Amino acid sequence: MVDTHKGRKRVTIPVEGMTCAACVMHVEKALGDVPGVHGVSVNLATDRAAVELQEGEVPWDSLREAVADAGYRVPVTRTVLDIEGMTCAACVAHVEEAIRRVPGVTVAAVNLATEKATVDHVTGAAGPAELSDAVGRAGYRAAAAGDAAAGSDQDVERLSRVREVRELRGRLVLAGAAAIALFLGTFDGLPWTSTLMELTFYPFLLWAVATPVQLWAGWVFYVSGVPVLRRGTANMHTLIALGTSVAYGYSVAVVLIDALSPEVLSNAGIDPAVYFDTAAIIIALILLGRFLEARARGRTSEAIRRLMGLRPNTARVVRDGREVDVPVDEVALGDLVSVRPGEKVPVDGEVTNGSSSVDESMLTGESMPVDKHPGQPVYGATLNLDGALRFRATKVGKDTVLAQIIRLVEEAQGSKAPIQRLADRVTAYFVPAVMAIALAAFLFWLLLGPSPELTFAILVFVAVLIIACPCALGLATPTAIIVGTGRGAEQGVLVRGADALERARRVDTVVLDKTGTLTTGKPVVTDLVAVGMSEEELLRLAASVERGSEHPIGEAIVGEARSRGLDLGDAADLRAVPGRGVEAVLDGRVVRIGNRGFMDSMGLDPGVLQTRSQALDEQGKTSMFLSVDDRTVGIVAVSDTPKPTSRQAVGELQRMGLEVVMLTGDNARAAEAVAERVGVKWVEAEVLPKDKAQVVRRLQDQGAVVAMVGDGINDAPALAQADVGIAMGTGTDVAMESADITLMRGDLRGVTTALELSRKTIRTIQQNLFWAFFYNVMLIPIAAGALYPVFDAVGGVPASMEFFFGDRGFLNPVLAALAMAFSSVSVVSNSLRLRLARI
Repeated sequence: MVDTHKGRKRVTIPVEGMTCAACVMHVEKALGDVPGVHGVSVNLATDRAAVELQEGEVPWDSLREAVADAGYRVPVTRTVLDIEGMTCAACVAHVEEAIRRVPGVTVAAVNLATEKATVDHVTGAAGPAELSDAVGRAGYRAAAAGDAAAGSDQDVERLSRVREVRELRGRLVLAGAAAIALFLGTFDGLPWTSTLMELTFYPFLLWAVATPVQLWAGWVFYVSGVPVLRRGTANMHTLIALGTSVAYGYSVAVVLIDALSPEVLSNAGIDPAVYFDTAAIIIALILLGRFLEARARGRTSEAIRRLMGLRPNTARVVRDGREVDVPVDEVALGDLVSVRPGEKVPVDGEVTNGSSSVDESMLTGESMPVDKHPGQPVYGATLNLDGALRFRATKVGKDTVLAQIIRLVEEAQGSKAPIQRLADRVTAYFVPAVMAIALAAFLFWLLLGPSPELTFAILVFVAVLIIACPCALGLATPTAIIVGTGRGAEQGVLVRGADALERARRVDTVVLDKTGTLTTGKPVVTDLVAVGMSEEELLRLAASVERGSEHPIGEAIVGEARSRGLDLGDAADLRAVPGRGVEAVLDGRVVRIGNRGFMDSMGLDPGVLQTRSQALDEQGKTSMFLSVDDRTVGIVAVSDTPKPTSRQAVGELQRMGLEVVMLTGDNARAAEAVAERVGVKWVEAEVLPKDKAQVVRRLQDQGAVVAMVGDGINDAPALAQADVGIAMGTGTDVAMESADITLMRGDLRGVTTALELSRKTIRTIQQNLFWAFFYNVMLIPIAAGALYPVFDAVGGVPASMEFFFGDRGFLNPVLAALAMAFSSVSVVSNSLRLRLARI
């Protein structure tokens, strides 16, 4: 909320995390140190801070950072708007600027391809209504976006652009038919044309045919291109409306003057030829380009539409002891849901009865079915294959895994890649620069051009306005991002944002956490070495201490003990040392279990067990020493087997020219044994969980661009530290906050897929941007008449090129329209190639 009083602004912002009067003082001091702040009053009861500032723009970012530095938080809300009326990159810039002016907005990103605006704003400072009003004042239309995860018919229609394509088709049919008639009507060699040209009303007939094209088929250009001029801005439709209006208006003037006073034209040296056909053909060609572009842009969102289509419409729920079919939206948490063979699972849940195989490939990309038994999770949109299941709903609606995937993909598709910044900077000046070039070229050829000067000057003016294509600049990046992230989602690779996709392209070092990434993450007990007691007693002591542990090794020891039917004791005074071991009191004795480093820190000598430990390590097994009081009494060895595809995945990464590093807390011998089995040459062993991020930082300090791949359990700091964090996981890990990329299946080959996807997507963006810049830089000067002196110097335009440049060397405005339409379509089509790329 912003108020102005006595020449100063008073801003009210929410603050979270305050608990006492000391917190109030800290926040007041932090905000008071922000430049431009004259006074601060913080209210603990309302959790709000009133900040008095001098006139000018409110430094929202500085205020938020000041509160964050003090240890508190200014809550931020994300709002997504559907934007209508945008036509080019210039429109994107105008909408973003309008949104950023709304008080409380911190980030605004507008995507031309998806026609969405993603806005981060201080909670309570702005809302959808204020944001929509700001967009409306800029000359566009906005409304709060619905939840795409719901998969409504309206969302599907919007994504496929059905209405836009239908409307463009109608306008194109009229414009195309009229343009063909006008084009043929200008050939005096045709018998019917020669006859018509002798009629005095023939120019009026051309005028009558051209008018519906100009004022109905081309009305869309006036609606979005003219109102923005009142706000001192312009867009692509402004250029088209202005260019075609000049050609049409000039022709109308010539027809009227020639009919009322023909000598005026001859005295002024003006050619009485009209250009109704030029204006109509330009509109028809541009509508054709927009029609093809809209259809192609609809296909870029095909991945999202397919995800929406996975969601079944009904669910079979147990109500009052009998099964009833209800709309899937009416399924509530805790409901018992039945699924028969061949049916889709409607929502997420946990199996209570029955066994079956479930095809989860539509979510994870994994082709092999997954066996489901009581106690195991099932996910909405997956396909039940061969058995009847009954499960209890645990997640419904927007909380299901499918909904989360759709949301993540949409957010990624709406984000902006850093590579887009250059195009954004150019766009800010592009349309005004084109209008200036067109006007300058008009005046130049009007004063210094060949006769008839006015005719040639107008043709140049129209050609420059029509050939410029800021639309290609606006579509170059987002269309590739949409197709790329959608293609990734189909293969179980979820990318959080376009910036992560761009960073992944530069990765040269991949750090792989061993447990759960290279290996199955489910170790098993392989050896028991006991000194002075039985193996069963050794295992019982170890399992009693590890009982309740969530570490995979601890779980393996407890599981082995229970499988043997051993009675576990109750450990007291439990103390865990992360990455080392566990100490507890059991039956009045101090029992410790851990690695060699843990025993050394306790001053315990492994004695004769050291030799056996080394032999186990060389086999790739992990040795856990067990001590009772001050005596080492045995070893429990566990082994975590590599995943079947790990060696292949490592080889693929190395063939891509990447350095592969294995990170593990195991001792060096055991780590080297596993590394040899999977083909990794660089091993970082005996690394504590808290030190993983330091290893990543050390590699970055050496100049490496690092991708960290982990299972997301204790790898969060390293994932956050890496240039690109890649989380291995299942559907339950979809919302993993610390990762830039999430792999829906636990197959390491997904890392190769993600990095290859990144490289091909960014390469496509670079191709698109090169074409968009090259097209405009090369063709705008040609449209302005740059080739006229060249043709004049060689004695005129060659006969083979007269269709393009006439007989004097000026570009035909119709060809300018064709080139402009082709520019946008080519960019979108190039992005669509990603759908067929081999990844």
